[in-house]
Amino acid sequence: MSLFKITLSPGHGLHTPGKRTPDGMHEWEFNAAVVTKMIDLFSHYKDVAVKRLDDPTGKNDIPLETRAKASNNWNADYHLDVHANAAGDTWSDAHGIETFSFGLSGKSFEIAKVLQKALVNGTGLADRGVKNGDWLYMVRTTKAPANLVECGFMSNKNEAALLKSDAYREKIANTLVNAIAGYFKLEKVKEDPKPAAKPKTDAGIHKVQVGAFSDPKNAEKLAEELKKKGYKSFIVKE
Repeated sequence: MSLFKITLSPGHGLHTPGKRTPDGMHEWEFNAAVVTKMIDLFSHYKDVAVKRLDDPTGKNDIPLETRAKASNNWNADYHLDVHANAAGDTWSDAHGIETFSFGLSGKSFEIAKVLQKALVNGTGLADRGVKNGDWLYMVRTTKAPANLVECGFMSNKNEAALLKSDAYREKIANTLVNAIAGYFKLEKVKEDPKPAAKPKTDAGIHKVQVGAFSDPKNAEKLAEELKKKGYKSFIVKE
């Protein structure tokens, strides 16, 4: 199999205005954590390379044009943007998962349906469906099939709590990687089996038999001689 290339883009930068929960968690914190976990998970697949398109420190919000160009110049086979949703800057009732594709047909749409189903099943959150994302710069500009996932609402108190938790971030990363790997039939690297446990032995103990006697008196006599020579551990056994 030839090398399969995936580009991943955590939406926005750490200090991008407005992209945060009402109580202060920046969207990039969630997006970046998921992408970091995904990169590690993809490292366990055969012939898969991953390129991250943002600034890993979060300090700079890399322009979308720069990100798309990097994906295209690298000849990526697939691109995914990871985001958290919001319905304004205050708490609201909006909730659920949605996935965007380039139009509502073709490969991007087919992958979007797989991702959406996996995320809804994996999280138990409301299904907001697959939506036309041809207005989204990264979805429409990358040459490779591309999707954008919204993994919950920062403006919903319950979902904001999930977005802040490492367990939820881990779940989203695993779900996305498994869904992408399944769709593209990526193969996991076979891990070497653990070596069989060695049988227990009396490590460091060396046994020496120095004699066998029919007359116990002779055995006791040898034992006395060994004691005089400085041997401190021996057994006289019938």
